Amino acid sequence: MKANIYSLDGSKQGSLELPEQFNENVRIDLIKRAFLSIRANKRQSYGTMPHAGERVSAKLSRRRRKYKTSYGKAISRAPRKTVWKRGRQFGWVGAFAPGTYKGRRAHPPKSTKIYKEKINIKENRKAIRSALSAVVDLGFVKQNGYIFKELPLVLDNDFYNLNKTKEIIGFLIKLGLKNEIDRLEKKTFRAGKGGSRGRKYRYKKGPLFVLGKKSILLKILNSIQGFDSVLVDNLNVELLAPGGIPGRFTLFTKDAIDILKEKKLFSENHFKKSDHGKTE
Repeated sequence: MKANIYSLDGSKQGSLELPEQFNENVRIDLIKRAFLSIRANKRQSYGTMPHAGERVSAKLSRRRRKYKTSYGKAISRAPRKTVWKRGRQFGWVGAFAPGTYKGRRAHPPKSTKIYKEKINIKENRKAIRSALSAVVDLGFVKQNGYIFKELPLVLDNDFYNLNKTKEIIGFLIKLGLKNEIDRLEKKTFRAGKGGSRGRKYRYKKGPLFVLGKKSILLKILNSIQGFDSVLVDNLNVELLAPGGIPGRFTLFTKDAIDILKEKKLFSENHFKKSDHGKTE
């Protein structure tokens, strides 16, 4: 498959052959599994304090001669906590036993639970190759609401010369992405508690920029609503297929394609010393 290279003025400058990573069959099930693995590994452990609800005196004697007995009080035999007293009269509430008033929870969430999900290295690489094949397939990209007539889209290395947000937006408009930029400006209210927890709005996902080297563009692009940028070495399924749905609109720089081809990233022949016992 060949891809056209676009210069800063929005015109076609040439073409190049895409590497073998873009020829993988799209495995939606494998992409979903790799995506869920990434999200599971990002989860933060949470839970109650180990002795929550058990840090109060809850002893209530059932013996005749002990102080503070419950004889003649017509109350249940749950462990009790004294909340008031009047001479030899006492007021109790349930404590410690689950289901009682002021008592502990029966099965609270525990911070020791492990949410991580492992995935094989070769399986993860195959999922990335599948996601790469989907981003150059017009059928997958169109069904996600992205508006562009030609794929894949490769940018000339002069793209690194842009260092302002308005310059990047102007360049995308020259490429014919005005409708895409307008689509990203829309936002909707999130239903439920999220509004009071710092995530009041739902935003649409925009294009992903894959760069071949570190640049100020990484910071600029990530600051634009809906945009994402990443170095080609750090590509993963979560970026290429948000929500586990393949077909994100993705733009590559020319040097990023060259690195994919030279290093054979994510291919079956790609081997690193750190592969043993680790996932990408």
